[in-house]
Amino acid sequence: MQQSQFSQNRIERVNQRLDEILPSAEENPQQLHRAMRYATQFGGKRIRPLLVYATGEGLNAPLAELDLAACAVELIHAYSLVHDDLPAMDNDDMRRGQPSCHKAFDEATAILVGDALQSLAFEILSTGNGPHQLKMIQILASASGSRGMVGGQSLDLNAINKKLSHDELKRIHHLKTGALIVASIQLGALSSPECNPSLFGQLSEFAAHLGLAYQIQDDIFDHQEENQLSVQPCFVSTLGLEKAHLLLKEINDNIQHHLTSLIPSMPELEAIYLSIANRQH
Repeated sequence: MQQSQFSQNRIERVNQRLDEILPSAEENPQQLHRAMRYATQFGGKRIRPLLVYATGEGLNAPLAELDLAACAVELIHAYSLVHDDLPAMDNDDMRRGQPSCHKAFDEATAILVGDALQSLAFEILSTGNGPHQLKMIQILASASGSRGMVGGQSLDLNAINKKLSHDELKRIHHLKTGALIVASIQLGALSSPECNPSLFGQLSEFAAHLGLAYQIQDDIFDHQEENQLSVQPCFVSTLGLEKAHLLLKEINDNIQHHLTSLIPSMPELEAIYLSIANRQH
């Protein structure tokens, strides 16, 4: 993903804040804390924190409040990757070019890392002083749980080797991938006293389209790289490559329509969307 100066600065900022928030590797229990840092600090495009910052700063939200929301969504994302990589889930030995957490440490530690990162996310988000702090906590909790990311992962696992309809597949990825992307933009908006219900609704709809486009694009990339269809249903296996491309174009057209009314107040949000749309694996 090509990075603008804004993105580079905000990635550096969220990395520094995560370093301050995460327990020291020297603090007991040392192995757990080392593993938490390992799972969070190495690699990653920080897309979700960038969406928090781009949305919130477009509405003049205080950076200190955005730091909390940005770190919270990234901690949730990191926890989900640690658990997804486990043998009982996706069984991936590598993550971001290095051994997965359960390979670098052990499976029990990886489970505890996910648990600890999840609780830390809500601990730091609860320390904010924004005008909608309780609502923000509720949004992140919902996006992370059985009606969001975890529910989507469950549906995805249950769909292995099954034929799904287009709508069923959209439902899975609206939860598994889209929920946390939507939450990132919503948390950025709610960090600002300038956010109103109409704008919040518009941003939420834009975010839902963005989450779906992100997943379809990933499915297309994965198909092109592996040159085979996954045992888990994806947009390419369900629709075919040509129709998946057409659906992605349709969704991107909807995203551009939403951005037209959001710009010029949120140019960085458009820039991040474009960098995602043009990214290369």
